[in-house]
Amino acid sequence: MMEITPQKPISFSQLLARSVLRAFSWKLDVILPANPKFVVIGAPHTSNMDFIFMLLLKYATGLKLHWIGKHTLFRAPFGSLMRRLGGIPVDRRSKNNFVDKVVNQINQQEKLVMAIAPEGTRSKSKYWRTGFYYIALGAAIPIALGFIDYKEKVVGIGPSFNPTGDLEADFNIIKMFYAGKTGKYPHLQGPMELRPTSNQDVPPA
Repeated sequence: MMEITPQKPISFSQLLARSVLRAFSWKLDVILPANPKFVVIGAPHTSNMDFIFMLLLKYATGLKLHWIGKHTLFRAPFGSLMRRLGGIPVDRRSKNNFVDKVVNQINQQEKLVMAIAPEGTRSKSKYWRTGFYYIALGAAIPIALGFIDYKEKVVGIGPSFNPTGDLEADFNIIKMFYAGKTGKYPHLQGPMELRPTSNQDVPPA
């Protein structure tokens, strides 16, 4: 497996996160894009444990990683903690130009990694949400293929690519990468399909 080599001395949090992974016989496999800003997919997503592994990945790599979470996770008493851990709340009941807002936030930063779980839920989902795609497209940044594979006990970030605007063609790249990845509860993994075109998430204006 390929593990990133830090450009500066490893921090205590990096050392601790990597030690925890090794203690449980997990491996870290990371290939980072050259761009300091990118969207990273979080998949497959079938368990609350995925959140723990995302945090271990965040601290093991030292990435300035933010993640999109359901707004109910940010209620008291844990809301402030979730934000300190990099969380950004979203109310899925209303889009409210969410893609545009995230794109604007990314454009204001010099360095930022945004993690999004396209399945949107731990339950089995028939379709993947495409907000992550339009965020990357709107901000003109790469999409990195973040993953957790419970069968192989590997967590990491795989190859990345720049979205072309051809959603179906780009989604085929994504499907091929995740085809062999196994979630904690494989029976909850969806078929990795896009909604019919008329029902797709609306891209940024």
